[in-house]
Amino acid sequence: MTQPFVIAVDGPAASGKGTVASRLAAHYGLPFLDTGLLYRAVGIDVLSGGGDLGDPVAAEAAARALEPGRLSDDAALTSGHAGEAASRVAGFPGVRAALLDLQQAFARQPGGAVLDGRDIGTVIAPDAPAKLFVTATPETRARRRWRQLNERGDLITYEAMLSDILRRDERDAGRGSAPMIQAADAVLLDTTEMDIEAAFDAARRIVEAARAKHGL
Repeated sequence: MTQPFVIAVDGPAASGKGTVASRLAAHYGLPFLDTGLLYRAVGIDVLSGGGDLGDPVAAEAAARALEPGRLSDDAALTSGHAGEAASRVAGFPGVRAALLDLQQAFARQPGGAVLDGRDIGTVIAPDAPAKLFVTATPETRARRRWRQLNERGDLITYEAMLSDILRRDERDAGRGSAPMIQAADAVLLDTTEMDIEAAFDAARRIVEAARAKHGL
């Protein structure tokens, strides 16, 4: 049986991993899942229901009730507010367990898939033939996210954005359940000095090397 061609793309916020992953999916004709949207939806649902982001029971309940089909239609999920909410609820083991099967089922699709997140290569699809860990300096990532939010009217200072990035990095890397770490067999892609075209080209070459290695 042919091994599914799964591309796992991990990395911190605003590293460019989402754009790289979506471009890889389009290039190879594979379905794409931004797993961060799952956690953003959970966080937003907790808040909209009047819950507390620090309540693991409420967060797990929201995760188990999540309807994945709404992810592509909810513009609120791309806000900075949603990103902070996601980082808060993603640390709860119950939330991660509730979303595990959904993500792994997506990765097991015939022919493969592309997933991006924080623990794709370590937890969701540890056997993925192609793994990338996309990163950039905190300052670069904060500048990218700051520009993106301000361009669409979500006004925030660069200093506040950098503080938010650093806080989320610490939370994502330090959580006890599925922390954000580079898988031992993932290829590091630092996009600090790259525009999106250069980042995508570098990512594509990494994937092509993995395809050759695994005979896919």
